[in-house]
Amino acid sequence: LLGLMSIQIFAQGNTATHTIVVGVPDVALLDVEGGATINLSATPPTEAGDPISFGAANSDLWINYSSIIGSSTEPSRTVSVAVTQGSIPSGIVINLEVGNDAGNGGGSLGTPETQIIALSVAPQTIITGIESAYTGDGASSGHNLSYSGALSNGGEDYSQLDFDQNNTILTVTYTLSDD
Repeated sequence: LLGLMSIQIFAQGNTATHTIVVGVPDVALLDVEGGATINLSATPPTEAGDPISFGAANSDLWINYSSIIGSSTEPSRTVSVAVTQGSIPSGIVINLEVGNDAGNGGGSLGTPETQIIALSVAPQTIITGIESAYTGDGASSGHNLSYSGALSNGGEDYSQLDFDQNNTILTVTYTLSDD
């Protein structure tokens, strides 16, 4: 009996091991989907004495991102927006509203700012709290971007309007940054 037990004990000591290396990359990707150009041209009045007007908001664009954070080195990320080329015409304000995520991705997605912001050359944070997440790719994925034009100060700056600023081209830049 003792001889049989020693064979079983000896058989249990016959093992082999190997190593597996698992890599998780640092990912920080951002793009805008759904079109390249937004037209916010004002409509001239048809009756003398009326002001110009801007049509409905344009909601053609979507912001998509993929992010993998480092919990101790990069605990979260934000998205900011700024006008990086061109000047917004005098007397005009361009508003941006960022929608909630459409639900086509996963992870700890960011939260959009709740207010509508007026675009400017100074970067403004529009989405906060992005952790390891992805929104899905393409139009109808991620956060919807809704642009609208308006007269600044509720029309008080009408005297600043200048038709020589017609067809002004602006470049709007979105940036995904570590917090």
